[in-house]
Amino acid sequence: MRRAFALVAAACALAGCERTMKDMYVQPRLRPDSASPLFPDGKGSRPPPAGSVAVAAGDLALTSGGRHGRDDLVARDAALAASAAPAADLALLRRGQSRYDIFCAPCHSPLGDGDGRVARRGFPRPPSFHQARLRDAPDRHLFDVIGQGYGDMPSYADRLTPQDRWAVVAYVRALQLSQDARADMLAPDLQAGLRALPAPARAPASRAGAPAPAVGASKAEAS
Repeated sequence: MRRAFALVAAACALAGCERTMKDMYVQPRLRPDSASPLFPDGKGSRPPPAGSVAVAAGDLALTSGGRHGRDDLVARDAALAASAAPAADLALLRRGQSRYDIFCAPCHSPLGDGDGRVARRGFPRPPSFHQARLRDAPDRHLFDVIGQGYGDMPSYADRLTPQDRWAVVAYVRALQLSQDARADMLAPDLQAGLRALPAPARAPASRAGAPAPAVGASKAEAS
């Protein structure tokens, strides 16, 4: 008797679960372009929020999968990527700085020396932008690394447009120049400030072949 009662209870529970699942499958929803009293304009289809980034384009871009039109975006980005780097100006550098601070500085650091906060916490340290290899690398190499990734660095093509990638490259060049500029490239007032700085102190030279005296050694010990 108890077994039969348990079987009946289990069957009822399973039936309830199936009904709940069906309610999830078939639930009230609005069809595209249908009317709705929930919004002031009476439309059920809502416009995208301001500043949102499209993930698809074309006639079927509003489908739930969002895959239609992706080829158009890939072709557009390829055409822009093949274009030459824009002329560097203050607006481009400011845009590059803002994108660099968001996407690059966590690993590469604000100075570009690879000592970012993420690297300090155990992530593989990226190379410094101030080494000769990257100072001499062409702009296209830096652009391609941003878009395609390199080593442990993933691709940022889905977050940085080709225009923004060129802006980041321009800002990286400015960072490199800030740490490797010649004195004659500075403004005259900065050059005068450098000349006014006291000369660095030099350690006294020891006799040829004689070991340098240890710190705290007496004159007798040093002679």
